[in-house]
Amino acid sequence: MKLKDKTAIVTGASGGLGRGIALALAEAGCNVAVNYLDDLTGAESTAETLRALGVSSFPVQADVASSAQVQKMYDEVLRRTTRVDILVNNAGVQVWSPLLDLSEQDWDWVIRTNLKGCFLCTQRAARHMREHSQGVIINIGSGSNKVPFPNLAAYTASKGGIEMFTRAAAVELGPYGIRVNCIAPGAIEVERTQREAANFSEAWAQITPIGRIGLPKDVGNAVVFLATDEAAFISGQTLWVDGAAFTQPRWPHDGYGG
Repeated sequence: MKLKDKTAIVTGASGGLGRGIALALAEAGCNVAVNYLDDLTGAESTAETLRALGVSSFPVQADVASSAQVQKMYDEVLRRTTRVDILVNNAGVQVWSPLLDLSEQDWDWVIRTNLKGCFLCTQRAARHMREHSQGVIINIGSGSNKVPFPNLAAYTASKGGIEMFTRAAAVELGPYGIRVNCIAPGAIEVERTQREAANFSEAWAQITPIGRIGLPKDVGNAVVFLATDEAAFISGQTLWVDGAAFTQPRWPHDGYGG
């Protein structure tokens, strides 16, 4: 119960990775506001699961790319609790398209949701956390923080931007007692990745040095660690939760270059 009596907002937590992060926080004793955009049923299911663990949890709707809706979300959360201790910027979208076919509309949608949403939620949370001289913000990146993903130019750009935004925010917000870090997951088995390819888990397990695909719990555990006082001197960093998949180089022969 390392986070007992703390309160977190997890964006995009109606399912998938966000739901796993919210669950890990609740298992550590944290109360969780479950942000969603349009999946109220999923958000209510997540909140119900968390409440069964003995914490307070409730869904809160907002488009993270809208400053007005982000403000409304915080107003609602702060009506239910005294303060927000932890923000997890998890909400994200992607569009599969070759660069030369990618529409301006799709580019704007991805950048607006992933990068602008991270900025707006961080800014609003930090203004609140500054009043209490402490707080933790964790941004969810991707393997594309390090490796460009083909046919995902907008997504790759947004996640790379999130990593640099994390560093800038950590430097500026540190004097207020606010820590900001990024978690970069590798291949994680969630509903979305299962839809992307029938053999997603097997294919990624074969090229991941640890020998398996990641689970939402793996990312959730990393979030909990960065949110606790055990990580009190860690800020501005990217923690890779990928089983070393994006650390190993692609050698032309087995046994390195030989």
